[in-house]
Amino acid sequence: MTAFETIVVERPEPRIARIVMNRPEARNAQNLQMTYDLNAAFDQAVQDDAVKVIILAGNGPHFSSGHDLRPGAKNTAGVDFPPVGNWGGFAEPNAHGRFAREQEIYLQITRRWRNLAKPTIAEVHGKCIAGGLMLAWACDLIVASHDAEFCDPVVTMGVCGVEWFVHPWELGPRKAKELLFTSDVWSAEEAHRLGMVNHVVPREELSSYVMKLAERIAAKPSFALKLTKEAVNRSVDVMGQPAAIEQAFALHQLCHAHNLQEFGMIVDPAGLHPSVRKPAQAK
Repeated sequence: MTAFETIVVERPEPRIARIVMNRPEARNAQNLQMTYDLNAAFDQAVQDDAVKVIILAGNGPHFSSGHDLRPGAKNTAGVDFPPVGNWGGFAEPNAHGRFAREQEIYLQITRRWRNLAKPTIAEVHGKCIAGGLMLAWACDLIVASHDAEFCDPVVTMGVCGVEWFVHPWELGPRKAKELLFTSDVWSAEEAHRLGMVNHVVPREELSSYVMKLAERIAAKPSFALKLTKEAVNRSVDVMGQPAAIEQAFALHQLCHAHNLQEFGMIVDPAGLHPSVRKPAQAK
């Protein structure tokens, strides 16, 4: 199997690929390297006909602390990694380049993962924050440990939620508004009650529970699994989810433009963790 810089790919049994985010020191914050490592690992699992189910998990105390806003050695979309989307314009100035970057690394790539042909299960423990939600929400099923906590605090940064804006679909419209307006944390039990999470289990049983669930799914015919996923996804698409995500993404970019004029950076610095508050970051 391919060795990756920020993830580990396991094959606990031939029909199941387990992709583990492996930046525990950064609480599995998703930098550009991890984005493209995940994408490559997902693609490899989809192209391997022996694999029927893909699990996404995180090493360390938390599933994911979200997008890594700190500057990195490889941080230029379309340059440091070959693009997978169809937008282009990464080197263009101002809103054009920013829009192109976020189309590529947040919107289009998350859509690719949501539309993978094979069933995916997010194995969530600890904190799942902002961009971490996007990773979990891109999966077909979510199993959370009792200690799991979820939060989208992006409104605090002057932006209308994360780029993959499926909050009304995952939480319901009124709860989505409340949790965005307040930036409050919601528990695994609350996520289960709202229908966002399939199962909540003790932390020590999480991985084994997810494996048993994956094995039950993997016992089904591959083509039937693929077409069943396609049928459900298309049903949600017909309800208007893609258009809703696109319009929210445009509003997200408007927030960035406003913050740039107001604060000289694309987010409100008051909502940033001190470790990333200075200098201004290209989100």
